[in-house]
Amino acid sequence: MPNNLALRMRPRTIDQVIGQQHLVGEGKIIRRMIEANRLSSMILYGPPGIGKTSIASAIAGTSDYAFRTFNATTDNKKRLQEIAEEAKFSGGLVLLLDEIHRLDKTKQDFLLPLLENGNIIMIGATTENPFFSVTSAIRSRVQIFELEPLTVEEVKTALKMALSDKERGFDFDVRLDDEALDFIATATNGDLRSALNSLDLAVMSTKEDKDGTRHITLDTVENSLQRSYITMDKDGDGHYDVLSALQKSIRGSDVNASLHYAARLIEAGDLPSLARRLIVIAYEDIGLANPDAQVHTVTALEAAKSIGFPEARILISNVVIDLALSPKSNSAYLAMDKAIADLHQSGALPIPRHLRDGHYAGSKDLGNAQNYKYPHNYPEKWVAQQYLPDKLQGKNYFDPNHTGKYERALAANKERIDHLSHDEKGNTTF
Repeated sequence: MPNNLALRMRPRTIDQVIGQQHLVGEGKIIRRMIEANRLSSMILYGPPGIGKTSIASAIAGTSDYAFRTFNATTDNKKRLQEIAEEAKFSGGLVLLLDEIHRLDKTKQDFLLPLLENGNIIMIGATTENPFFSVTSAIRSRVQIFELEPLTVEEVKTALKMALSDKERGFDFDVRLDDEALDFIATATNGDLRSALNSLDLAVMSTKEDKDGTRHITLDTVENSLQRSYITMDKDGDGHYDVLSALQKSIRGSDVNASLHYAARLIEAGDLPSLARRLIVIAYEDIGLANPDAQVHTVTALEAAKSIGFPEARILISNVVIDLALSPKSNSAYLAMDKAIADLHQSGALPIPRHLRDGHYAGSKDLGNAQNYKYPHNYPEKWVAQQYLPDKLQGKNYFDPNHTGKYERALAANKERIDHLSHDEKGNTTF
């Protein structure tokens, strides 16, 4: 029986893709592209084993294009040149570019014109957010789609398909107990590749009964996964729910719950998602109440990524406890949301002339720019002048909390500046 089960069950058409219906369902963008024969390069990102390669192979199987793969980490430029020559000769091909966030500059420079002239339709796959991990030159030439973790029911559907498909699945009878099916679908946390590999190992390592059937029990699959059921998401809601519970527990200052959810992510081996979420928490929920916690968090998590598990759990524990018991403030986060809301409502309003850059201004604007008052030249390091556009005068976005020493100091300074900005009658002083 060639290859492993996950490879054998890879979709051949778009209809065989499990999950990701927001992209491949009826009337959705990727299906529309295929049906209209208007494929364009794209990047698919999301956790491992949720269908990035499957969608790429389904696109290739549904279209008339040849399908080739390239790994940005292990394959060299010569391999890319060979693919490019084939694309020119055949009139185009679909290239699955795995680990695209690791594509070096030399390969990027070689690939860019091929994307532009359409010889290669690239489907980049990555577990990293491409808005941070992929260069702007690549991003500007592709569509970017986020994939969602598969639900427990979707994983069960795929496992049942593997058991019933005699051509691609198993060419002998397999009886999988319901408890074993539930365990695989739940314990693999939405990672279909892991689920199929676990089933494959369980089946191929089980002896046939007298009637030629291989009977797979809960004990068999627990042994195959080599993971404890209790550390996984028993309700099957996916690792994003665990990340959400971690953030809400830290926000609520429940250190024990915070450690529990962090432990689940550690046991699942999901360091990238855990690190990203903890950094967001440090800035969103701790914020100005304790800026030192942000520095400690970023430093510790960069070190954790370098050393990896199991030792990284020590650094993560320090971060989680620090954030959970730290004073909390979301004032900075709310302030920016208020400013963005006004921007959406009012648009890009004219900037006061004295704040514009005099280096490129015309003679009239240059004269106004020279009216700018340099605050450092004044005793209070502050001087009355207009900063906000006319339409937004009097707006107040930052409403400080007083839960930490640092933010209390910021609040006091804001109050002092607000007082200086108004005369005794409450009128603005400029």
